[in-house]
Amino acid sequence: MPKHCLAERANASFITHMIDTHTHIYCEEFDEDRDAVVQRAIDAGVRTLLLPNIDNASIHRMLSLCDAYPDICFPMIGLHPTDVPEDADAALSCMKQMLENPNHPFIAIGEVGIDLYWDTSRKAEQIRAFEQQIAWSIEHALPLVIHSRSSHQEIISTLLPYKDKLPGGIFHCFGGSAEEASELLTTFPNFVLGIGGVVTFKKSALPEVLRTTVPLDKIVLETDAPYLAPTPHRGKRNEPAFLTLVVQKLAEIYNVSTEEVVLRTTENARRIFTKLPR
Repeated sequence: MPKHCLAERANASFITHMIDTHTHIYCEEFDEDRDAVVQRAIDAGVRTLLLPNIDNASIHRMLSLCDAYPDICFPMIGLHPTDVPEDADAALSCMKQMLENPNHPFIAIGEVGIDLYWDTSRKAEQIRAFEQQIAWSIEHALPLVIHSRSSHQEIISTLLPYKDKLPGGIFHCFGGSAEEASELLTTFPNFVLGIGGVVTFKKSALPEVLRTTVPLDKIVLETDAPYLAPTPHRGKRNEPAFLTLVVQKLAEIYNVSTEEVVLRTTENARRIFTKLPR
């Protein structure tokens, strides 16, 4: 059976299918069983997989996966902040040329942003790269998928000059405070928060932040696979099928059914990613 027909075999367990808005299953961690990973996702009701890019080297792997599963996998393009090279302009120029092809397949600019967790010495270079990719988002009317780690204020300061032009997007892997959530969603009302496995961690403060501060129409589902697997898989390789565990936790947090969580978050994702097939 052709891979692109696998979705027809799915036995989705929810009222509508889930969208994993952020998964890196094109990476080498999945080389041994990638097809099985996609099938498990489909069987779990995760029928759309959005693939954020990392750097120039990852583009071919990502697009090859999208060619294999054209009705399931959809690519983004962008330079991850921790992968900004010394010659960032050359790397960005290659990506920009791909975007200028009117038939390009990309549904978003991502994942891009600022990461100061491990190293602050290249903050200026990260910000310059981020600014160029913000401009792509505006020019091509593509949502922005933002990586922010130990850089909340830098992200806001960099985005603010473009506030009224941004087409919207996602603050990926949000794990901040209620004050930070409120500031992001108030300042950038056409953005949402990406919520994944962290929400299931025993000591995570995220459930209370969501319950008190973030309405359900302001979140989307994500795994960030192979990273940040939800409980009880924490510490192991993550995969899109585990999104059901995130949904179950969110249903508990918002005191709604799992069907309601899936329906609302799928609507939210489609509102952000306007190039997804309807």
